[in-house]
Amino acid sequence: MHSRYLTALGRELHFMEWGQGEEVVLAWHGLARTGRDMDELAAHLAPRFRVICPDTLGRGLSQWSPRPEAEYCLDFYVELAQALLDQLGVSQCHWVGTSMGGAIGLVAAATRLQGRIRRLVLNDIGPELEPAALQRIRDYAGRPPAFASCTQLEAYFRQVYAPYGWLSDAQWRRLTETSARRLPDGRFTPHYDPAMVEKFVHHPDDYLRWDEWDRLDLPVLVLRGADSDLLSPSVFEAMRARGPRAVGVTIEGCGHAPALNTPEQLGLVERFLLAA
Repeated sequence: MHSRYLTALGRELHFMEWGQGEEVVLAWHGLARTGRDMDELAAHLAPRFRVICPDTLGRGLSQWSPRPEAEYCLDFYVELAQALLDQLGVSQCHWVGTSMGGAIGLVAAATRLQGRIRRLVLNDIGPELEPAALQRIRDYAGRPPAFASCTQLEAYFRQVYAPYGWLSDAQWRRLTETSARRLPDGRFTPHYDPAMVEKFVHHPDDYLRWDEWDRLDLPVLVLRGADSDLLSPSVFEAMRARGPRAVGVTIEGCGHAPALNTPEQLGLVERFLLAA
């Protein structure tokens, strides 16, 4: 894997790049996470694909937005994705997105990247989300805590992200170390701009995307954590019955969202991307 940077729409984006396959997979993380969440998936796919795992604007090592009220929203993220692919010379790709990363892919495939995204994998996300779960995410993401030690931050992540399902001790440690930053007082806090939750104020309907869903014309795989509080069973079933009529798979033993780190989950994604 290689760590890379480029400037898109005047904003510096960081991304990890894996493999050298002719086909490209763009793997995009969730709201308060970083591209390193996709390490297991990227390593699994790298023998066959070139896998690009960005840090969203305001997350990880990417620049924080100077205009959070305007730029922390799905439509601007789609513009950044288009600029990223254009600069990398990628004409077509597959898209795998967890939570927010899937929502970006959904909107992109129906708008600016229509025809350029060949297959779309949505990991516990859909065109309509449960309000109570959105409020839960907004509450914890908008007030990131700070801890005296990285070990304490890891304990926090283990609690908040318990719905991801099973992670090894080494995976929890890496998740922590790749999404931690120090504050001026020396404490550790999650590596994102807290202002990113302003999207819920300035773009309250950002995740209501049935119009875009119904315009999709490509193969779609939807993974839903069996205990997900974000993607309801009724929306999950509607996604299988309308629009692109997605293939839907329920992942037992996790909620929002499956970590894409088990042989079962990795195999599901790989087989879908390789299907004729």
